[in-house]
Amino acid sequence: MENTVQSAAQYGYCKDGKVYLRGYLDYSDREIGVVRNTEEEALQYFVNRFSIAENKVNTLFEQVEEAQNKGSYLTKLLQLRKSLVEFDGLGNFIPLLHKLDELELNLRELILTNQIKNLEIKRALIEESKEAAKIEDWQAATEALMEIKTKWLKTGPVDKSIQDTVEGEFTNINDDFFMRRREYFAEKNRIIDEKIAFLQALVEEAFQLRRSDDVDAAFARIKELQREWKTVGQVPPKKQSQLWKQFKKANDWFFERYNRAKGIVSKPRVDPRVQQLIDMTTELEKLLPDQQNIPASAEKAKAYLVQWKEISAQVKTIDKALAERFRTVCDKIFEMNYLLRVISYRHPALHEKPRIEQLKIMINQMDYMTKKEKNELETFIENAQYSNQMQDRQVIGKINTQKRKISMKEILLVEFKKELEIILGQ
Repeated sequence: MENTVQSAAQYGYCKDGKVYLRGYLDYSDREIGVVRNTEEEALQYFVNRFSIAENKVNTLFEQVEEAQNKGSYLTKLLQLRKSLVEFDGLGNFIPLLHKLDELELNLRELILTNQIKNLEIKRALIEESKEAAKIEDWQAATEALMEIKTKWLKTGPVDKSIQDTVEGEFTNINDDFFMRRREYFAEKNRIIDEKIAFLQALVEEAFQLRRSDDVDAAFARIKELQREWKTVGQVPPKKQSQLWKQFKKANDWFFERYNRAKGIVSKPRVDPRVQQLIDMTTELEKLLPDQQNIPASAEKAKAYLVQWKEISAQVKTIDKALAERFRTVCDKIFEMNYLLRVISYRHPALHEKPRIEQLKIMINQMDYMTKKEKNELETFIENAQYSNQMQDRQVIGKINTQKRKISMKEILLVEFKKELEIILGQ
């Protein structure tokens, strides 16, 4: 206890029931507490408290050592120094304050270095912003500026004396760009609104013309409206489609009335692409009965399948009945070609035989192939069910394709039998 009192006496003392910290550096003696029991206990309490101050300083040094952005700890250091000179404890504060002074010097040098580097980066970003703001494509320019702004926000501060100037220059470039952008789109929207209003006026006038008593004058005017429509230019696709449907409806109503008044019988217009699909289907249907030339018909059907896909992709709607006709005739040709190719191995001179013998041979072979493929399909389905593959798109596709092939074989088989019955009944 005597040693503790002697050690505490270096840094503090008791007087009139109070505990004082001796002055150091430029700081005078300062009251830090009161004596509750004995002076020795009071001094020991404040000596023990000094370890708290030491721990705070050591913790700060550890945090700075581990941190990537060390400069951010300068404020914390300044706050800690202020709290140290006001801390209620007995001990040697001078080495702690000197350590903080040295760390502050290092941090300020580091901050200065970083500020110089940050200034270089920000000046480069300013130049990039100037170039990006000149890009004529508004979307591309906006994306470039937003990317630059992200880099700007990730870049640390510069010296306070020029902080406002640098930030102001960057902000002005962005503000000027987005102001011009707003003005451009405002003008663009104004023009679009004018176009929409003009088209709407054409629609309304077209609807009025269908009630006109002078159909000849109305006819001339509606033709003029159609020419004016073409000069308007693009508006948003959804609105364009909506207005065009109304305009076309008004035109159709007018021309129906005009044709009735003039006694004109209008012929429905057929899309030339649809007509091509009809012609392809009809041609294949005519080729089907020619059994001797079925291989050539199969090649043509393959080529037409490719053309059908290309043309149908360009047509909005195709009659389902026409599509089914085309698919059916192709399937028939392919199945007939396959049947005759299989038969040709055993009956190379099939076409030279009487029609009755041809039909009997084709019926037997088709019946055999149909049953064989049915059994194979059943086995495939069982295996798919067993392996939980029935939801797989490829498996489903294969099953549907095989079912269609079997169905077409059965159709041909029925046709062969009917033809044979007709010949035998004659």
